[in-house]
Amino acid sequence: MPSIRSILELEPLEASAPCRVDMGGTLDLSTFYLPLHFLDPCTFNAALNLRTRVTLRPFDEGRIRISSLGFDDLVVESRRAPFRHPLGLMAAVAAYFQADGVHIDIRSGSPPRSALGGSSVAAVALIWAFCKALAKSGTPMPDRSAVAVLAHAIEQSVAGVPCGMQDQLAAVFGGVNGWHWKADPSARPFERQSLVSPQDCALFCRHMLVAYCGVPHVSKDINGSWVRQFVEGRHRETWHEILDCSRKFVSAIGGGDYETAQSLMNRETDLRRRLTPEVLDDMGAALVDAARQNRCGARFTGAGGGGCLWAFGQPGRIERLRPVWAGILGRREAAGLLETQVDPEGLL
Repeated sequence: MPSIRSILELEPLEASAPCRVDMGGTLDLSTFYLPLHFLDPCTFNAALNLRTRVTLRPFDEGRIRISSLGFDDLVVESRRAPFRHPLGLMAAVAAYFQADGVHIDIRSGSPPRSALGGSSVAAVALIWAFCKALAKSGTPMPDRSAVAVLAHAIEQSVAGVPCGMQDQLAAVFGGVNGWHWKADPSARPFERQSLVSPQDCALFCRHMLVAYCGVPHVSKDINGSWVRQFVEGRHRETWHEILDCSRKFVSAIGGGDYETAQSLMNRETDLRRRLTPEVLDDMGAALVDAARQNRCGARFTGAGGGGCLWAFGQPGRIERLRPVWAGILGRREAAGLLETQVDPEGLL
């Protein structure tokens, strides 16, 4: 079988995947959904067309190079690639495929560390790119669900903390989905519920607004706090409420009851802030307050603590909120509204 490097010498290969906004995150960690399975834990996400693109090119034999905007290039012997590194997840994916003599070039359409699932998305796109390369030598392309499972497994193996899977699933499938988390050990842990048809995604976008707060997030810190609290038996009733909000939010979006959905979004945000006030900084709190004054819902993306927020509401209210949010974001360099749409497609 020809090597990946020899395949790439014939032509570079590219893959891409979308990032996401979300609701109910953390419930996709097995730490939570296994003991809470009797409550039907579920999460929500909507894929955004801020795509991460990965290109594979040949490189020096015996070495790999990983490039990503905002990070210094990692150039190292293939067998010595570090996994504890800002680009370590990409190195771990490359190691899984025994990549050698390969340049991995990553270009993200979302701001670095914006809490839109960027690193998980990059890992999904990288796996797909390697699969495309192997397909040139006759290896069948994998089932898309299997790509999400593999990306999650590799990420969790090097992260040193529990990881969820909803970011990988949004990247693989695109669109607007609810993800129901199962406890059956003989089956995949998730069940997809498509909430908006691909042709209606453009209409759904009119109900959304996404903002970048201009500062990066560190999800490990806040997620770590939630995990510690939960495993120690603290705030279990609050997590039951968070789960209830998330499940009802998915149901409301699926039923087109957007008024109820935005109320549930605000309730879930309040519960999270009660557990960890640091999920919102001063700017994030101002954005949430402005959204509520304009009768919209608002929530941080991912685990908060910087990065992005998104608002949800009726289109007229969202349009009234747009200049208000723009004014608040103008107080900080690098902050601003993200011009984005729901991406009905996943991996490409």
